[in-house]
Amino acid sequence: MIQALSTPRRLTSLAAALACLALAPHASAQHDAGLDAPAEVTDAAAEDDAAGLDDAEADAGRVWTSCSEHVPTGAVRPAMTESVPDRALSGHAIPVKLTIEHGRGETVFPQGLHIQADSETARVIAEQGFFTPSPDGGSGPAIATRTVGERSVTEVTLHYVALPPKPGRHELVLPPLPIAVARASGELVTLCTQPHRIVIDDPIASAPDAMPRPNPPPRPQRELWTLARDVTYGLLIGAAAAALITWLVLRWMRRPRPPAPPPPPRPPWEIAFEELASIRRAGLVAKGQLTEHVDLVSDAVRRYLGGRYGFDGIESTTAETLRVLKAERPPVPGFEEIRVMLSECDLVKFARLTPTATDCELLLSRAEQLVRDTMLSRAPGRPERDHAAAGEPVGTEPKPEPRESKAVEPTQSPAPEDPGSKSDAPAPTPEPDGSNPGEERK
Repeated sequence: MIQALSTPRRLTSLAAALACLALAPHASAQHDAGLDAPAEVTDAAAEDDAAGLDDAEADAGRVWTSCSEHVPTGAVRPAMTESVPDRALSGHAIPVKLTIEHGRGETVFPQGLHIQADSETARVIAEQGFFTPSPDGGSGPAIATRTVGERSVTEVTLHYVALPPKPGRHELVLPPLPIAVARASGELVTLCTQPHRIVIDDPIASAPDAMPRPNPPPRPQRELWTLARDVTYGLLIGAAAAALITWLVLRWMRRPRPPAPPPPPRPPWEIAFEELASIRRAGLVAKGQLTEHVDLVSDAVRRYLGGRYGFDGIESTTAETLRVLKAERPPVPGFEEIRVMLSECDLVKFARLTPTATDCELLLSRAEQLVRDTMLSRAPGRPERDHAAAGEPVGTEPKPEPRESKAVEPTQSPAPEDPGSKSDAPAPTPEPDGSNPGEERK
């Protein structure tokens, strides 16, 4: 009985199954018409969310060597919020924005924003397909700090470039990044960002039938011409140096110069020789002007003696002149001859004694010899020439040296005469003995 009843039930179940199979094409048509589309989309989204949660849990559970968080004992971990886009383009900079709230005495990135190329962090970032762009390209890191009440808020923006190894869509993971915060006590706090999954598309993924673009037109390239720069700097420096040197030279040339020293005074014997030669050329003896001849010779001898021994010969009397000459040491050569000559000239001038022509000629010769005997010579021991007798100009007479020299002592001393007697005969002429003929007055 039981077996008989079970057989019809099986047949009924089989018929129901066949009916469901017959209705299956209608259900498929309704699916194509979109009647079941919302349900399928909801299922796909649910699957994606489940997959994302699984990936996030996997990333959170993974041990990353790019960052190791460290908070000193007793320190409070600064609050940090992160903002990273979920999608990006290959080869484009991806901004990573961080907002860190910390104490006012703390500093974020105390040593600057940089990652060493050989560090573990750089190696892990490169393994994940991310690279740090050059700061000169306009995508360098930025940091800004502001004060909010008793706290400080630092906003940090970092940029990374995703470079997948192959074209197409990729899902890359940006590993945790170390954020250093220096406390006021000098301790260092290291914070780690969360790993972020970013979908990377090609820049031409949304362009249908993308074709390679032609090369852009050439642009003028500017490069540093070091040679022109160095030459320009050299010319500018040279011009400045030349102008300075020119100004210094002109100033030196226009400097006030001391006045030229006056010419040295002419030796008194040169003047005496000129005066005596002028008297000889005047020919006063031939004209009969004997008194004037004697007077001119006397003045020439007195001027010479005054200039030679340092006194006023014209304004001094004969006695005063002889007193000065007698006090000279060593003695003046021909002192007695000088005394006799001056006394004779006084007789003609004051006593109205009329001399003869022979006496006048002899008086002029005696005056010239007197000058030769008492003058200074340039070369000791060199005999002096009689310029007046030879008719030579007095300018050829040697000039004296600016130093003292010994007087020439006569080889023969004149015989002493009685002071009260006078003699018209000339005193014997001293001959040079190889030494200087005169001595400068001390």
